[in-house]
Amino acid sequence: MSIRNVLLCACIWLVTGATALAEPIRLGLNYPQTGRYKDQGLQQRLGAFLAVDEINKAGGVMGRPLELVIRNTRGEPEQGAENTAELIDQEGVDMVFGGASSSVVIASGKVARDRDRVYFGTLTYSNATTGSEGHRHMFREPYNAWMSAKALSRYLQRQHANDRYFYITADYTWGWSTEESMRNFSNTADTQVHPGVHTPFPRARITDYRAALEQAAASDAEVLMLVLFGDDMVRALNIAYEMGLTERMQVVVPGLTLGMVRQVGPTIMQGVIGAAPWVWNLPYERGYPRGQAFVDAFSERYEMRPSSVAASSYSTVYQYKEAVERAGTTRTSSVIEELEGHRYSFLKDEQEWREFDHQNVQTVYVVKVKERELVMEDEYSSDYFHIVDSMPGEQAAQTREEWELRRKGAGKLTSL
Repeated sequence: MSIRNVLLCACIWLVTGATALAEPIRLGLNYPQTGRYKDQGLQQRLGAFLAVDEINKAGGVMGRPLELVIRNTRGEPEQGAENTAELIDQEGVDMVFGGASSSVVIASGKVARDRDRVYFGTLTYSNATTGSEGHRHMFREPYNAWMSAKALSRYLQRQHANDRYFYITADYTWGWSTEESMRNFSNTADTQVHPGVHTPFPRARITDYRAALEQAAASDAEVLMLVLFGDDMVRALNIAYEMGLTERMQVVVPGLTLGMVRQVGPTIMQGVIGAAPWVWNLPYERGYPRGQAFVDAFSERYEMRPSSVAASSYSTVYQYKEAVERAGTTRTSSVIEELEGHRYSFLKDEQEWREFDHQNVQTVYVVKVKERELVMEDEYSSDYFHIVDSMPGEQAAQTREEWELRRKGAGKLTSL
């Protein structure tokens, strides 16, 4: 071996070897490996591991490798809270992230707060997460129900003005937030004209969905609003298709993810409208190179397209890394200060960790599921989403005055 090659190998060892020997920065991923939201949990895990591997190969964070420690929430708030305590107290993680059910994120975030750790919500759409239940240690990476409802309702008002709605809603904090926000922005608050029903959560049965859909079928509604998520939405939409409701009603799923759409399949999903903080074809259509690189890397590694959930988890790891590097420490208070008010562009256009509520303000996209033929043209048979509208984050998000009004209504302070 030449002297030049020896020196090159030595330099590589100095970077990779020193990083490997350094004390790791431990990140706790708290997500559902089982339960109704397990597919969304898997996407979080895949996105997180990809980010950690990329960062470690590039030298880690301030010369220290990242180490991922995982726990299964099972989609249950009590388990999520217990996991968070264990991750911090026994595993010594420097921060915790994850989600799926907003009730799990809210419960887990409070445990992290009590132990002075940041909690990043990677899949939590309830307004309460950064609203009435928000606190200094909680940061939400995706949008909230208010933001998605505002963008989605504008589109529906244009396309389905004066139509009657029927709501089927999961009976927990995300469902309540989303239905309230959708009714508010779509002018469907009158429950006599636009009726609805709640389904049990987290253990609704097929009979619960069928009973709810029979009520929808008996109504004169033209729009079927399925405020359901994960496997709950999958089961309900399959029944709606069997009953012929997808032919006579416009189906709207406010919280739409690639995983949910893939589970149902292109035949039944065709024409369904929803909202998303990100979709995998967005970076190619709008020209975001870093987003394209993520999609390419994820697709090659896992042989599937990433969902918005994977993108959120992946982005969270990088955002924490960069905040630690700006702060020069993993100390929680310093990391919080670096996150607050920080603007950045990563997988799409500019986003901001808003200072007063820690909501990530970002563009919201309205999507419509494409025809089966177009879906199947993709290498991974996943070209599902046609972006039909978008709303800038500043326009979609609550103002500070609106946020403070809701905090006061909940008996909370108007500052974190």
